[in-house]
Amino acid sequence: MKRQKVTRGYRIFQVVNAVVLTGVVVVTLYPFLNIVARSFSDQANVVAGKVNLLPKGFNLNAYEEVLSDSLFWTNYRNTLFYTFTATVIAIVLTTCYAYVLSKPQLKGRGILVGVAVFTMFFSGGLIPNYILVTSLGLKNSVWAIALPNAISVFNLLVMKAFFESLPSELEEAASVDGLSTYGILWRIVLPLSKAIVATMVLFYAVSFWNSWFSAFLYMDKQELWPVTVYLRNLIAGATSTAFGGNAVTEGAEALQVGATVKAVAIVLTTLPILLVYPFIQRYFVSGVMLGAVKG
Repeated sequence: MKRQKVTRGYRIFQVVNAVVLTGVVVVTLYPFLNIVARSFSDQANVVAGKVNLLPKGFNLNAYEEVLSDSLFWTNYRNTLFYTFTATVIAIVLTTCYAYVLSKPQLKGRGILVGVAVFTMFFSGGLIPNYILVTSLGLKNSVWAIALPNAISVFNLLVMKAFFESLPSELEEAASVDGLSTYGILWRIVLPLSKAIVATMVLFYAVSFWNSWFSAFLYMDKQELWPVTVYLRNLIAGATSTAFGGNAVTEGAEALQVGATVKAVAIVLTTLPILLVYPFIQRYFVSGVMLGAVKG
């Protein structure tokens, strides 16, 4: 087989592409490495702007203060529970809704799509939402976080478009073999949709993990907070003499914690997502093998 000749234009494209992508990696990675270095540096070097990619005056005072607080670990467990529960609910509802909307023969399909799209541009507002959640008795529970944010319309439309791209002949053949609608969804559609489902799981999980405002509104007790609210209050009170319910060391050590606590908060919040992301990343590049339908 004759090898195709690489043109000069293609080589230039490869070089430009490599330079641009390398620049994107550097721009993306540098701020995070700087934050990590700040979290391990002392207050004087951070304030003086001497910390770049490596810690200056290595210390763990801020980490010790945060990690020694039992409330931090309680809130961390809450975040894991809230994120898992809310993500499962969101995936189930979004998948079912998107699958229904992908059927052109569905009566009232345009109305259902319009209702979903309408919520992208208009909402009831903060006060009506708070009254609704309170009147339903959802305060101080995971449902206050999971249910109001159960369906992202953007994710819904993405999944709908994906389901529409699947060959209808596969579902017709499964229907002839006696599968019900739910059987077709579970045994035919979802196995072919691993990539989009994994992507939606990542989108929802990151969103719920980083969310703090809903819990800030609807959670009245510290032991019910997610870790994002804990860290938010930690940052807000970084220059005070107490945070997270525990008094911090007075004097220079307190100033040091105040200078590095924001970096510590960012590192502790993003670390779990960074650990999970590589296991889902392969679904973004592998694509989906829809298979061939012979006629």
